[in-house]
Amino acid sequence: MLKTTLKQPFQTMQIYLVGGAVRDILLNYPVLEKDWVVVGQTPEAMLKKGFRLVGKDFPVFLHPKTKDEYALARTERKSAPGYKGFVVHASPDISLEQDLIRRDLTINAMAMSPDGQLIDPYGGQQDLENRVFRHISPAFAEDPVRILRVARFAARYQHLGFTLAAETLALMQAMVSDGEVDHLVPERVWAELFKALNEKTPSAFFYILKDCNALKKIFPELDNLFGVPQPAQHHPEIDTGIHSLMCLEQAALLSPSPEVRFAALVHDLGKGITPKEHWPHHYGHEQKGLTLLRQLCKRLRVPNNFKALAMQVMEYHTHSHKAFELRSDTLTDLLSTLGAFKDNLNLSWFLLACEADARGRTGFEQRAYPQAQLITHAANAAATLDCSSALDGSLKGSEIGAAIRRLRIQAVTEAINDYKT
Repeated sequence: MLKTTLKQPFQTMQIYLVGGAVRDILLNYPVLEKDWVVVGQTPEAMLKKGFRLVGKDFPVFLHPKTKDEYALARTERKSAPGYKGFVVHASPDISLEQDLIRRDLTINAMAMSPDGQLIDPYGGQQDLENRVFRHISPAFAEDPVRILRVARFAARYQHLGFTLAAETLALMQAMVSDGEVDHLVPERVWAELFKALNEKTPSAFFYILKDCNALKKIFPELDNLFGVPQPAQHHPEIDTGIHSLMCLEQAALLSPSPEVRFAALVHDLGKGITPKEHWPHHYGHEQKGLTLLRQLCKRLRVPNNFKALAMQVMEYHTHSHKAFELRSDTLTDLLSTLGAFKDNLNLSWFLLACEADARGRTGFEQRAYPQAQLITHAANAAATLDCSSALDGSLKGSEIGAAIRRLRIQAVTEAINDYKT
């Protein structure tokens, strides 16, 4: 039995560390936050001890010093569709076991006493050792957010060898068939997606959703890419959906930025609407996908910084791939459009997403991407040039911008020649 030192905050209360903190302690994984369950107490007693009530739908309190969350033991009863359709009951007579069974997975339904004693009434430790995601009870099907949470746990722990229990997958598929996921609200979908994008293997999030048939309901623009072929000589993996998730995997290796990862994931949405008679080619997919991307971002209320980078990568990733073939004026105008003369971070993120696209192909995973070096070299040369001749007062209005553009083109030309030699 695992032992650890957990200081008892208040000796008169039965307090247990629960959920993800216990799971991650047993996995020897970083504990990001601690949640506690309080058994045998009332809201009034918590307030008297200095706790601050923060829960709107059920009694959750913040510790006066640590700010950890403390929730009174409670039960839940389904009362309406969706993840908010629950009646919550909290009282001093509810046991720890009753509180734990309302949770989603067995590995999240363990508790630990202050002296390090593990309380595991539903087999979480064994499933943790076997690396299995398994639901506790049929009540799992009452909350559609649990589908997203399981997918996010896959993104977090897949590298440790976790798999989804067959019966849990079947239950999730039934939830989709029954329309439960139709009640998910955009804010919650984005919240779980954002967390998944920050995990070690974000592509696992989408594979789980694909396996349980939820991808076509939640992310139809991505689901439409599966089964769409690409030219085999450039894309040995053929399938555009697989390519998109391979790009996400490469982006996760190249950058911790969720913005870069999101941009790499959605850059080829336009290929999902290519007429079948044009397959496996996708002429103009860069422009055609922009409407789909706007649609996805609006529906999920994606933050503007994510949307802006994704739009740039979608529209201009082919330009990046063909950097060595671009004329100096075309490359200069591209750099200006990308904001390279104002924000180098934005350019670096753009290039990382483009590199993820280039590497997100079977057999290309380790291939170098010299285009990024060329574009960066050209951007630095154009951004640091001396513009005093255009600003000496002899030019006015649009003439100044035109003169600066000519100087930048000259600097880019010299930088390209310098890079190639």
